[in-house]
Amino acid sequence: MGVSGAAYWLMLSSYSQALGRFPFRGFRPDDGRKADSGKAATHQKVIALTFDDGPNEPFTSQIADFLHEHGITATFFQVGRCVARFPDVPAALIEQGHVIGNHSYSHAMGRCVRPAAQRTETAVTQEILTRVTGRTPMLYRPPWLLRTPALFKTLRGHGLQAVSGEFAHAFEVFQPSARRIATRALAKARPGAILIFHDGFDSRGGDRAMTVAATKIVVGALLDQGYRFATVDDLLGIPAYRTAVESS
Repeated sequence: MGVSGAAYWLMLSSYSQALGRFPFRGFRPDDGRKADSGKAATHQKVIALTFDDGPNEPFTSQIADFLHEHGITATFFQVGRCVARFPDVPAALIEQGHVIGNHSYSHAMGRCVRPAAQRTETAVTQEILTRVTGRTPMLYRPPWLLRTPALFKTLRGHGLQAVSGEFAHAFEVFQPSARRIATRALAKARPGAILIFHDGFDSRGGDRAMTVAATKIVVGALLDQGYRFATVDDLLGIPAYRTAVESS
């Protein structure tokens, strides 16, 4: 592996644990994996659906409402700037049983790699999400899964756990057909998987109709295969929010 390949694996892959604990799925007890790759032990057909870069209306609510109709809860990693644009959405998601996590404030690459800027991005989004939902998240997903050594120090300061996953489709940002997104997502489905979809785009929003349609295809197919769904915190056995005592 060359230098660029090693840097990619270290800082951007779904799987590397070299810089800090970054669970990408729940593991079976007999997987022989270390706990820092995911504490939850599961041999059951359970999957966590996650959605990044929202809220982005009407697409975030379309996804959430569909899931709610089927008794499914998911985890939404939300961008602070987008929350400021749609401040009522996070609380509505929580009311439906979905879980909210921190996904930075601006979703800007330059700010993710500068320690001081990254600290600000995290803190501001924590403040916004706490204000609009009344709950302080303990789950964090870095934009593009990009992590640096400084990131984990920042997260520890806020009591946040970084969460990885596998991208449903590498080119979902370009909105290929719903069938193509769903086909790739289903190919990655396995017990304990954390699948990453995008209900938004960076901090700008945009049309995510194909993601909405793909979610419906994926859910239908997985239900037919006997899967059930969990939020990330349930899958990994970690808390989603700080308690009142921890927040004081």
